Amino acid sequence: MTELRTQGLAVSFGAVDALRPTDLTLLAGSFVAVTGPSGAGKTTLLWALAGALRATAGSVWWGGEEVTCDDTIRPDFALMPHGHGLATAFTAAENVLIPLLGTSTPPAEARRRAQEALRLVGLEDSGHHLVEELSGGQQQRVALARALARRAAVVLVDEPTSELDAANRARVVAELRAEAARGALVVMTTHDPEAAAETDISLVIHEGLVTGPGR
Repeated sequence: MTELRTQGLAVSFGAVDALRPTDLTLLAGSFVAVTGPSGAGKTTLLWALAGALRATAGSVWWGGEEVTCDDTIRPDFALMPHGHGLATAFTAAENVLIPLLGTSTPPAEARRRAQEALRLVGLEDSGHHLVEELSGGQQQRVALARALARRAAVVLVDEPTSELDAANRARVVAELRAEAARGALVVMTTHDPEAAAETDISLVIHEGLVTGPGR
């Protein structure tokens, strides 16, 4: 089975060890929570796994191939950043569609997948709204739809339920579970113990030190 593996992965910012040397083995088809207090290193770990943040030491491997840090996230990875990272000049649908077109997905297929992803997060009637016209929770779901539309092998999501009510939180967690069921590795950072309880594996990070069964 395909696995995401880290060897001595570490990230420092000056004298601050944001992520201490970490060895992980996470299998495709798993739904993984990363929990811990604010500032513990959850986002740092997620971005380092994506190859979107250059590690100070160590390496990340997916399927036997090293994940390198460059200007773009590899096409078989999807990253939902904390803060959503949406383009406010575009509509919700455009925020999902345009990144797909950038992966050379045929336009008709990209439009279909964008529409389906918005439906999965309950925003099928909001695609024409500009991002600035949406609530924080709706923006959060658009960002998740953008990640879901990629149909990636590895889905990395940073606090996807922090601005959601109970019903939408359940919807989002169910869609992430469905991603794992189709064979993706899903890694979710969260402060939400109820969301974390729905995952297969829970890692805990504190002051940059990762503990848990994935180690």
